[in-house]
Amino acid sequence: MQKLNLPEAPLKLTREPDGTVKVFDPLRLKWLVLTPEEWVRQNFVTYLTGTLGYPAGLMGNEISITLNGTARRCDTVIFNRDGSPLMIVEYKAPHITISQQTFDQIVRYNMVLHARYLTVSNGLCHYCCEIDYQNHTYRFLPSVPAAELNFSS
Repeated sequence: MQKLNLPEAPLKLTREPDGTVKVFDPLRLKWLVLTPEEWVRQNFVTYLTGTLGYPAGLMGNEISITLNGTARRCDTVIFNRDGSPLMIVEYKAPHITISQQTFDQIVRYNMVLHARYLTVSNGLCHYCCEIDYQNHTYRFLPSVPAAELNFSS
């Protein structure tokens, strides 16, 4: 798989007898086919937990939501300690350019979840914006904020 703009991640990989490579998802506790998007997801989740300090117990992959009567799935959601959504993360494969369409997708998910942060990554480029619901504005951050900024006592 392609080298990403993320710290090296110690992912658990296995090769099936038919040659299919699988990766272990520590949040879903199961083996998944290693697609380019899954490669980004697993590396980014490791970055969130390992480098930025987000507790794995407050994270979920493929979180189901209902948007306008249609079932959708958020790639990763980080929750606050009270169970409310803190951050939604949307992943694309490294060869997919992050576009306005990507942001439109995550904003639609946020119409349901009302998270503070929206993050998109293709493993090479990462964008994070913070939503200010009180002033009806948002701002792009220079990087994804560390957990300590959100979970300090």
